[in-house]
This record gives sequence, structure tokens and C-alpha cells, in this order.
Amino acid sequence: MRRFSQVAAGFSMVELVVALGVAAFCLLALLGLLPIGVKTQRASGNQTKANAIMSQAVQFLRADVRLPSGQAKKAQGNWANLNGHWQSQAVPDTLFFANDGNQIGYAQGSAPPAPAGAVFRATFTYLFPPTATTSIAKITVSWPAAQSDLTQVEGSIDMFAAVNR
Repeated sequence: MRRFSQVAAGFSMVELVVALGVAAFCLLALLGLLPIGVKTQRASGNQTKANAIMSQAVQFLRADVRLPSGQAKKAQGNWANLNGHWQSQAVPDTLFFANDGNQIGYAQGSAPPAPAGAVFRATFTYLFPPTATTSIAKITVSWPAAQSDLTQVEGSIDMFAAVNR
């Protein structure tokens, strides 16, 4: 009589439990990184939009300064409320922008409230020109627009714009 020996094929229960435990640990680590990735992506998008608003603001200030005296009313675009403030205002101008980068509000003062729908706050602080031919402004774009205290905002960028007149 011949005896057949059975060869055990497959994994033991202990091996399966260990493999599932390692896989679950790896999946939990990946799921833990997901909120960080979403937050980083959102911050990157807001930074890009704020840079576009900053670029638009500098272009306007350069165009506004080049207008001859008495011609400020011929300025084009929605930025007409800044005309004439380049050297005469010590109070900051604040423009508010929607998420798509379109201007939706304007105010003067150090911390004006944001209108409904505003995502970005651009603050223009005009400095006295160092010479008779150069004008300087500090421009700060921050988000969210509802927060006027720069130590409490989610993000902000700022720059000094020196424009030759």
C-alpha cells in the first residue's frame, strides 16, 4: 500500500494576517498625507492668483503714473479709483478681488471690511518718492480678504513697486 503525502500549498493564516496588517498600515499612512496634499495644492493655487493680482496692480500703477497731468480720467479698466492717489494719499487704498481675479470692491483706510464674495485683499500704501521722478508704493495681497490682520491670514505676498514718472 502506498501512502500519498499531502504537500501544503498556500499561505498560513498567520502570514495572511501579517500581510494584511502591513497593507493596512501603509494605506493609513497614505490617507494621512491626503489632507496635507490638498492644503498644499490650495495654497499653491491661491499664491498663483495673488501673483497675477500683484502683476496686474503693478501694470496699472505704471500706466497710471505715465498719464499727463489732467488726463487721469482717461485711465482704462476698473482701477480708476486709484488715480490721483499716487502721491497725494497717506491712507492706504484697498482693493478686493473674487476668486477669478476680478476686482469686486474698493475702500480706503487701514482695515476696511471685505465685501461679500471677496477672496483676496490688495492693499496699496503710497510712500513719498525718493526723488522728483520716482514714486514708490508697497503692495500687499493677502487671503482670505475678510481678515485684515496680516498675522492671522492664510497667506500673503508683498512687494515694493518703484515707478519712474
